[in-house]
Amino acid sequence: MKRSKHPRLRSKTYKGAGGQVWTYYVYDMRGTGKPDVRLGTDYAAALEGWHKLHNNLPLTIGRLQQAFNQWRDQVLPEYENAKTRAEYARHLKNLEGPFGHMGWHEVNLPVLCQYLDTRSAKTQGNRELAVLSIVWGKARRWGMTELPWPAAGVKDWKNPENARSFEVTDALFNAVYEVADQVLRDCMDIASSTGMRITDARTVRMPQDGKLRFRANKTDKWAYFEVAQSPTLTALLERRGKVDCVTLLTTKTGRTVSYSMLRDRFQLAREAAIAQNPELASELRAMILRDMRRRAADLAPDMASASALLQHSSQKVTADHYRTKATKLKAVR
Repeated sequence: MKRSKHPRLRSKTYKGAGGQVWTYYVYDMRGTGKPDVRLGTDYAAALEGWHKLHNNLPLTIGRLQQAFNQWRDQVLPEYENAKTRAEYARHLKNLEGPFGHMGWHEVNLPVLCQYLDTRSAKTQGNRELAVLSIVWGKARRWGMTELPWPAAGVKDWKNPENARSFEVTDALFNAVYEVADQVLRDCMDIASSTGMRITDARTVRMPQDGKLRFRANKTDKWAYFEVAQSPTLTALLERRGKVDCVTLLTTKTGRTVSYSMLRDRFQLAREAAIAQNPELASELRAMILRDMRRRAADLAPDMASASALLQHSSQKVTADHYRTKATKLKAVR
């Protein structure tokens, strides 16, 4: 072990079988009963960590906070979806308080489970630890820790979640559709016929060569629909006319449609539908615009078709979270 002119700063060098050489720095904790603090492979960053440790300054080097900071600066901006970035940033902020000051060796499965037990928002707690596992994986690649994710290979350690189950029946769909303006009707038609997420339904471009092509904003998957095979899309195009706008969904004056415009329209239409259909009030209040994707899943002829329409990698995701239509069985005698 090589000595440095900085007290307790040590460098450790390992050689691989192929001749590779790895060097990283630690703050020597011998005599304290505590493990050495890894300061990473970058000498300048290691000096910063040494300075903070040796002079009793707030420590980030060798702590999870170091990974949180680097992940926020380098990885988070790479997520193209603005909503995903905002959600991950919020989760990261919630993690920094309880975990930021901790060393990697201090985070084990009981600590993770204790966090979930004390977290009031149970589902959000699951989401936050999912982000923590992503950061942990990156930290291993960055050389901040060699420890595996503490919950790797452990089943059912998170808070149990009940998937939201909601069926958009013909009565509910028609109640809102009848009082909606044309912009909202067109959005409901696109989403319920194609299974697109609202962001994709809002931004999908006009068809070319009879094909409605789109790239899913969330998954980055490409797909297309033959417009002629869909009476709903065909009628929508005829209604739309030659408005000067590149997106399929547009206002009468050719403006692109924002999410807030759709949200406000849906809330107004839903309240009007409740006033006209008081017997459906509770169900209508529970319905949200994103449920048009559920309706598309239920309108598909079978589970395989519904899963393909929603571009899911597994039919289980479709069955657990979207399709509510009962499976038709045939009696054997």
